[in-house]
This record gives sequence, structure tokens and C-alpha cells, in this order.
Amino acid sequence: MKDTLRSGSTRQGRPESTAEHSWRLALMVLLFEQELAGIDLSRLMKLCLIHDLGEAISGDVPAPLQRDGDDREKRERADFQTLCASLPADLSRDFLALWDEYAQAETLEARLAKAFDKLETIQQHHLMPPQSVEFHEFNLTYGRERTDAFPLTRQIRDIVDENTLQILSGLRKRAD
Repeated sequence: MKDTLRSGSTRQGRPESTAEHSWRLALMVLLFEQELAGIDLSRLMKLCLIHDLGEAISGDVPAPLQRDGDDREKRERADFQTLCASLPADLSRDFLALWDEYAQAETLEARLAKAFDKLETIQQHHLMPPQSVEFHEFNLTYGRERTDAFPLTRQIRDIVDENTLQILSGLRKRAD
């Protein structure tokens, strides 16, 4: 995952790795541990750490390019299975169950992992060198159904959106 690059970049413009994204996602969840009382934090952290492991083979598909019916999830699951093939059967089974839990988003922890995943991605976009107006406009809608699902992530999203609007304002002023 260290060598799997995402469409985002660091503040200096270096492409971000999937490993960096997953680490920052897990750190973000850890920062909100007190606000997540009643959540199985260990399970949530596991979901955050493994959710993009399948990308280590096929790579990351930037959110604006993802389409329904593109078989991305099926491909990532197959890649994840390939990565788990050399593990002991019980560990492979456990990891695959976690990956499926995240993908299906039926548990509270999986839905939270997806919400925080979207928030982390947008926040990384704020740190990147300036992008286009369209790029940041996309961020205002990206993953909204996930981030609006919980009061905590909705509150964080409000702050993130305000930052996005400030970036957009600056970009529009420069264009004028």
C-alpha cells in the first residue's frame, strides 16, 4: 500500500499513498475516541486499516471517476482475497469478513468507517496544492450520504465544507 498512489497529494504536491490515507484515517478516528463512546473502537480501527488493501493490486480509482456498475468493488474484493491467500485460513477468513463488513456498510462501525473515510479524503484535498473550482465543488457533495448519517460526522462535515467554501472563494477571486 505504500507504493499504491492515490489521486490526492501532500501539501508539497507529492502523490499520497493508500497507506498514508489509511494511517491518517485511523488516526482521525482515534482523535475522536471520546465522542465514539459505545462504538467498538477496535473493530472500527480494523475496518479503517484494511478498507483499501485491495487497492494494493489494482490501484486507486479517484472518486470523481467511480461509476455504478464499474465492478470496482468486485475487483478490489478479488484483489483483497489474493493478498490474503498466503495467510493462515482463519486469519484470511477474519480479514475478508472485515472487508465485506466495510463494503456492505451494515454495521454501525462500518458506516462510521465510511463516513470518516470521506472526511479524511476531503481534508487531504484541502492540503493539496490548489486544484480547480470543479474539483472543490465535487468535494461539497462527495460522500454526503455517509457523512450526514451521524451527528458527529455531520458536525465535522460542516467544518470541512466551510473550509471547502473558503478555498472555492479564493479560487474564484483569482479567476476574476
